[in-house]
Amino acid sequence: MTTHPAETVHDALREEPCEDAWWMPGPDGFAACALSSSARTVAEARRFTRATLEGWRLCSSVAEDAALVVSELVSNALRYGAGGGGKEPAAVCPAWLALTRQDGTVLCAVSDAGTTAPVVKVPDHLAESGRGLHIVDQLSDAWGWTPPDRSGKTVWATVSSVRV
Repeated sequence: MTTHPAETVHDALREEPCEDAWWMPGPDGFAACALSSSARTVAEARRFTRATLEGWRLCSSVAEDAALVVSELVSNALRYGAGGGGKEPAAVCPAWLALTRQDGTVLCAVSDAGTTAPVVKVPDHLAESGRGLHIVDQLSDAWGWTPPDRSGKTVWATVSSVRV
């Protein structure tokens, strides 16, 4: 875990400080956040995304779509990819969230230690889960993942104010 000696943007953006996440603000179009395996992680990732995009002055519809996309990507990373086959680094930081922007488009990327590619499930309307990547597909302009290797993978999605 990385800590800062002084108050961080992480503490300023949140109502209550949390020691199990690391936040790097990005006024210049890049921001990153280490994700813990806490039950609060998905909500923290949504808050981080909204606050970052608000700071970048992107429209609220992009921020809300990106927050939902991040929510699904982080949920999947923690559920399927964070274990990393029992490697020690996964216990310290199961996943990373990075946001970068170019004009009105945001790239949301979640990296985890998992070595298997994401699987889009056939939707079961009665199931309690299994629709996350369908949501990502509907809200993003494009999405995909890096080829998994021993160090893991990154699942990414782009969200923009102009749909292509």
